[in-house]
Amino acid sequence: MQTSSSDRRQQAIAPVCALLVLSAGTIPPASPTSVFWTAPSILVAAMLIAWAAESAQFFIAQGFALAILAWLQTLPEFAVEAVLAWRQQVPLLMANLTGALRLLTGLGWPMIYCTAAVFHRKRLKRPMLEIQLEDEHCVEVMGLLAAMMYAAIICAKGSLTLADAGVLIGIYAAYLLLLRRMPTEEAENIEDLELIPRTIVKASKPVRIAAITGLFVGGGALIYFTAEPFLASLLAVSASLGVPNFIFVQWVAPFVSEFPEKVSAFYWARTVDRASTALMNMVSSNINQWTLLAAMLPITYSLSRGVASKIPLDGEQQFELLMTLGQSLLGAMFLIDMRLKWWAATGLFGLWVVQFAFSPVKPGPGVAGFLAEHMHRWVTLAYFAWSAVEIARMLVGKRQPAAFRMFAVMWVRHIRR
Repeated sequence: MQTSSSDRRQQAIAPVCALLVLSAGTIPPASPTSVFWTAPSILVAAMLIAWAAESAQFFIAQGFALAILAWLQTLPEFAVEAVLAWRQQVPLLMANLTGALRLLTGLGWPMIYCTAAVFHRKRLKRPMLEIQLEDEHCVEVMGLLAAMMYAAIICAKGSLTLADAGVLIGIYAAYLLLLRRMPTEEAENIEDLELIPRTIVKASKPVRIAAITGLFVGGGALIYFTAEPFLASLLAVSASLGVPNFIFVQWVAPFVSEFPEKVSAFYWARTVDRASTALMNMVSSNINQWTLLAAMLPITYSLSRGVASKIPLDGEQQFELLMTLGQSLLGAMFLIDMRLKWWAATGLFGLWVVQFAFSPVKPGPGVAGFLAEHMHRWVTLAYFAWSAVEIARMLVGKRQPAAFRMFAVMWVRHIRR
């Protein structure tokens, strides 16, 4: 008897539910009330790291500081994926990775625009039609494109190997080296900072170094040690409300693991002037997960098996990766002219909401069942078709590939030297 894609998805989700709840003490049981201390802890950790990154960008390149921030913020996602890889839950590895990536681009980017637009209207009494990126942000745009190009190769060959891990780590290392050569923030922008990062920047060098290091280390440690009880507390809440475990794993877990990025992004986006920093924080997380997180999977998987092993991707996993690539490609095309316009943010959010809403619906008879069976394919086609339109507009001169041109300028001014 053949099994539907929905049935296969639920069968794949079932093992991870047992994994999260029972296996080897991975996620120990918790009381629903523990969410009242774990959630604020995650919030505090995200704010500590945001202050550290905002202070550090005056002494190291902003993009490099954001890359460090993105890595620390994604520690919860790394922890979840490491558990799945170690337990050899192959059907879930790419599902969790692609779900988190789609959440970042489909919800995270539009959330940043919406937050900045609301505070912009409140402050200036007029609409904000776009987020304009800084010149040095071209490195993030190019880094995202490079990561996606190799992810397309992985998707096409249907496997993730240790050799792929080496290439992905190399891409991320090159990305960091480029960011390291970018200029730091101008000193005159110090007065625009909030009280805590402004105080740190103005402090003496020993105090400044200690404060920035302490905030990074403290925030990262707090996320690391709180992520597991935070997940456990949310699982307990879902159980107390009668929500099935697979619903929790499929919908709640990605929101939890991406929570620190959302906090930092909101913190910067609400200032309006730093909306581009908030957006690049999210893009850095995209790059981080396309490269380092993906590279970690075959490494951890091979260590758990005791032999070098590849992670095979079946047709459904390849399709999930293809849809995620389509979304990321469209997002990159929107940023190619170094801005995120209101209609681009709206389009990303609309397409994400559609596939998100129909994911838990079981294919079958009736309108809802028919839409559930075909919606993901239609959304994937929409991503690639829209990307093709944007590429065509760029080729005929309707849009300017400012990111490529600015990257060439940055290469001459800062990188090649």
